[in-house]
Amino acid sequence: MTSTTTLDNAATVAAIYDAFGRGDVPAVLDRLADGVGWELWADNSAQRAGVPHLVRRDGRDDVAGFFGVIGTWTVLDFAVLDVIGTGRQVAAEVRASFALPNGGRFADEELHLWTFGDDGRVVRFRHYCDTAKHIAASAGRDTTAG
Repeated sequence: MTSTTTLDNAATVAAIYDAFGRGDVPAVLDRLADGVGWELWADNSAQRAGVPHLVRRDGRDDVAGFFGVIGTWTVLDFAVLDVIGTGRQVAAEVRASFALPNGGRFADEELHLWTFGDDGRVVRFRHYCDTAKHIAASAGRDTTAG
């Protein structure tokens, strides 16, 4: 893999976050492979708990459901702190805080791992996060309090 591809992948991730910040979900989805794997884990406690925004999604159309879920949330804070590109994978350090419609709230520091195919489209995405906070917020708890 050339350094140009690495830079292109990092630029693609930055463009995805820019589109997300504008609320331009179609621009995000356009950068995903048709068969993208979203939250593909062999075992994940948030998925076992049924956390709607961390369930496995297969394919671009299914990933649109992720944005449908988080589109109902209130963004309290969202900042991309760094984008680190190495070959076919790019990591982003993110600080995020949200209020959910059910009263749940969380603030988290996460790593997002983006994996690219040879055509420059995202073939896999994973959140590396504090799943306990996400599970509790999904159940209506405010994990930002005390």
